[in-house]
Amino acid sequence: MLNEIQQNAQNKMNKSINSLGNSFSKIRASRAHPSLLEQIHINYYGSMVPLSQVANISTENSRTLKVSPWEKDMVSVIEKAIMTSDLGLNPQTIGQVIRIHLPPLTQERRGELVKIVKDEAEKTKIAIRNIRRDANSNFKELLKEKEISKDEARKAEYDIQKITDEYIKKIEINLNKKEDSLLEI
Repeated sequence: MLNEIQQNAQNKMNKSINSLGNSFSKIRASRAHPSLLEQIHINYYGSMVPLSQVANISTENSRTLKVSPWEKDMVSVIEKAIMTSDLGLNPQTIGQVIRIHLPPLTQERRGELVKIVKDEAEKTKIAIRNIRRDANSNFKELLKEKEISKDEARKAEYDIQKITDEYIKKIEINLNKKEDSLLEI
């Protein structure tokens, strides 16, 4: 029973860490990467689909992304979607190929991105702490119903705190790596 609660909490914490990694990958440093365009959705014959399902996205060099739509009619739709996204990118179309040149980051923009990254990390820490709180309330509920002893409840709370501390440390490590890559010139 206690192991199930701890395992469930650990699984949820893993999902939170994975979600943080996905969030961090969408925040670009100075290199072009196809995952930068993952959040863009295209109106494809009446339904919204991810850009990767209507075009091939690749990197030409460290500062250029190349988008090759599979259908000629989609070029203007894709170009408009990229322009209207909150990424601040300016696509250039040459025939059926869309190239996106990523400008070098200014020091001011790097500072803004670091703030965004710190905010994402803090949200993940809060999620981890909420998972710990839920697990502890499950332990207290078991204690209240006399299914476990006080000692077992205390040990379970201690164990879940150790797990929480591990995951908070992982968040800090990921945050420091991302900050370093953003501030790297």
